[in-house]
Amino acid sequence: MKVDLSGKVALVTGAAGFLGRATARLLGENGATVVYTDLDSPGLVEVSKESPLSRAVVMNVTDETQVNAAVAQVVREFGRLDILVNNAGTNTRDYRVSIESFPKFEWDRLIEIDLTGMFVVSKAVVPQMLKQGHGRIINIASIAGLVPLRSQCAYVAAKAGVVNLTKAMAIELGSRGILSNCIAPGSILTDGTKGLFWGEKSRNTEQGKSMLEHVPLGRAAHPEEIANAILFLAAPESSYVNGAVIAVDGGWTAGYAREF
Repeated sequence: MKVDLSGKVALVTGAAGFLGRATARLLGENGATVVYTDLDSPGLVEVSKESPLSRAVVMNVTDETQVNAAVAQVVREFGRLDILVNNAGTNTRDYRVSIESFPKFEWDRLIEIDLTGMFVVSKAVVPQMLKQGHGRIINIASIAGLVPLRSQCAYVAAKAGVVNLTKAMAIELGSRGILSNCIAPGSILTDGTKGLFWGEKSRNTEQGKSMLEHVPLGRAAHPEEIANAILFLAAPESSYVNGAVIAVDGGWTAGYAREF
C-alpha cells in the first residue's frame, strides 16, 4: 500500500517493539518524518535508523512531564505534528489468572501503561493539532477490548477503555479537524507471543493452538499486516473515517470458527 504522507510529521509510541517498529517504518516509507519514541533507548536508536527522515526520543508514556517535553521538542524541531500512533502497551505474562487471584499492583501497571498512557500522550499532542486545524490520532486497542478473554481482566479492561476513549475523542475533536480512530489487532507474532504461545519453548502451547482454532485464517498476524491498517487511517484517503474501531484479526471477532 502506498500513500502520500510527504510533509507530515508522525509520532509513534512503543516504536522499538514489533508493531511500533513496523508502523514507524511504513509511515517513513510513505514520506512522513517519523519520531520514534520508546523506553528502550538502545533498541529505539537502532530501529529509528530504518527511516531516513526520523528521530529517536526516549519517552515514558506514563510520565506526563516527560511526554510534554518530548512533544514540545518535536514541535520546536519540525513546527508541526500531524499523526500520533498510540501504540505503547503491555500485557501480563506472569499473572494469567482469574480475577480473584489477580494482584492489584499488576492491574495498576497495565491500566497505567495501556490506558492512562494513551490519555497522557493524546492530551499532549492535541493542542498542536488544534492549532494546525488538523491531525490524526490512531489508538491501538485489541480484540480483547471487543471480546473479553479469560485470565486477562486488567488487559481486557484497559483495551475496552481505549475503544471508548477513542470514540470520545472522535466526538470531541472531529469537528475541529482531528480524526480519532482505533485499530483492534488480534494475535500478532512477536517475541512476547512466541514466548507465550507459538515458539518452540512457549509456556502455553496448547492454549496457543486453541486460540488459532478460533481464527478463520488459522494463524497470527505479522506486524506489517496491522501496520498497513494504521497507514490507511493516517492517509489522506481516510478523511471521512472518525471514531471507527477496525478489527484486524483474521476474522477472530466475526463469529465461531471452530466446532463446539
